[in-house]
Amino acid sequence: MSNLRIAEIFEKMADILEVQDANPFRVRAYRRAARTIEGLGREAAGIAAEGALSELSGIGEDLASKINEFLATGKISAYEGLKKRVKPVLLDMMDIPGIGPKTAKLLSDKLKVKSLDDLEKKAKTHKIAGLPGLKEKTEENILKGLRFLKKDSGRMPIDTAFTAAAGIIAGLKRHPEVIDISPAGSLRRMKETVRDVDILVTSKNGGKVIEAFTGLPEIASVSARGETKSSVVTKDNVRVDLRVVPPESYGAALMYFTGSKEHNIAMREMARKKGLKINEYGVFRKRGNRKIAGKSEDEIYSLFKMPYVEPELRENTGEIDAALRGRLPRLLSVDDIRGDFHIHTKASDGVLSISEIAALAKKRGYEYALISDHSASLKIAGGLGEKRMLRQIETVRRFNARYTGIEILIGSEVDILDNGDMDYSDEILKKLDFVIAAIHSGFKQTKEKLTSRIIKAMHNRYVNTIAHPSGRLIGQRDAYDLDYEKIFAAAKKTKTALEINACPERLDLTDINARRAREAGVKLGIATDTHTKHQMDNMIYGVSVARRGWCGKKDVLNCLGLKELKRFVQEKRNGKNID
Repeated sequence: MSNLRIAEIFEKMADILEVQDANPFRVRAYRRAARTIEGLGREAAGIAAEGALSELSGIGEDLASKINEFLATGKISAYEGLKKRVKPVLLDMMDIPGIGPKTAKLLSDKLKVKSLDDLEKKAKTHKIAGLPGLKEKTEENILKGLRFLKKDSGRMPIDTAFTAAAGIIAGLKRHPEVIDISPAGSLRRMKETVRDVDILVTSKNGGKVIEAFTGLPEIASVSARGETKSSVVTKDNVRVDLRVVPPESYGAALMYFTGSKEHNIAMREMARKKGLKINEYGVFRKRGNRKIAGKSEDEIYSLFKMPYVEPELRENTGEIDAALRGRLPRLLSVDDIRGDFHIHTKASDGVLSISEIAALAKKRGYEYALISDHSASLKIAGGLGEKRMLRQIETVRRFNARYTGIEILIGSEVDILDNGDMDYSDEILKKLDFVIAAIHSGFKQTKEKLTSRIIKAMHNRYVNTIAHPSGRLIGQRDAYDLDYEKIFAAAKKTKTALEINACPERLDLTDINARRAREAGVKLGIATDTHTKHQMDNMIYGVSVARRGWCGKKDVLNCLGLKELKRFVQEKRNGKNID
């Protein structure tokens, strides 16, 4: 996916220009272009071949030429030139979660930071606190960011791994020697980040499958190759391991290579107590070493009088006991989703029109889609003042009057202010169909302060969902500290849902907190936070978080039909359960 690399370069160019105090419009142009390219549903190379790059939102002739240059050479000369004009340590510092261009420049200019190790030493010796705008908390956050950077090194977001696996699987499925094929490992369990991609194939001719695998056009290099296993690196620098097993061992191998390690250990211990052993080849009786199962995972679980355990649950966090007791939840599926709660238009920081959103949502079979542009305080994202919001409400109402097949709900992602009040007056909020409340500032406030802001927002009768509750950005910004027990209690009492933000950089709530919310009786809303066309496809990642959190259809607000959803909103507005 060259798209991701192009988007990354444009973001880095924006960072460097900001360090250089370049024209802010130029900085924003690169950031907008990065978002557009990252959100494309097809490779930029195909659009370039059609000569249509400059028709993309935010991509003019200049940026189109840079994309073409990258596609032809693998580089953008303007970026290479910009890098030469700044110290390498500046680029390194801007990779640290929480350090933006201005802070990086300040640290470089005032403290003469030479490397990330030097930065760590200066933070530990309290050389940073006291610089203009920087306090002791900044030192602590820098050290956290450095730890986060080291901890997360070598892992990729779930969507990168998912896309790489999908391309390879699609390429191999057509091969006549491939019988069954599936992702395995942490990707099959849909973990939020993945170290490498594991793919399992059944075949009677492993050599032919390996030959086809290593010859796929997306493969850049082959690091290992045998008759039944091969390791490669794709052109997007994704490591992929392929294993070929005989059909009679497919279930056992799939279970073994899917994991988790803890789930497999627990299964092996159950087998041991029954005089059996499980490995990647099958299930065997210890006495006589006779194979009794292994062709399918269902066959293996049935042997232990257990229903099939979905891969997302296999973490040894109670799923085996629940299966033995017949208490596994029926997990949510993408097909259960009736609408998307979080979509931005070009009125704020998105690139889509209302009609484009309606067409995309209708194509996905949704009953409704919620427009939720930012409120006035988030000026950097083009937040709408009250007059603009009133105009947008009228625009959506007129649109619905002439468009059939889906209803566009008018809402807003409304800032929760420092005192817990909403960024819009109740007079505006009550005109909206659905309100998402979100914190976009004050991330470093105390646990008590942040928790009280969210709880106060939930007590507003017009607030229906709290968006990306912990504020985290995977690999970029840690979650802020919240008292989840208090938040879950308030959410249940006020009939306020908590969002699972399906954006792969967020996935917030986490699977752990989604499960805790479900157990507390709190409704969850899964939303894509769409800004560009193909980000609506990210719903699968939000659904996966819900599945890992043991959630079913009844736990998720946007599994409701439109009438039931409107009834849910109205019950809160009528004051039910609100102090």
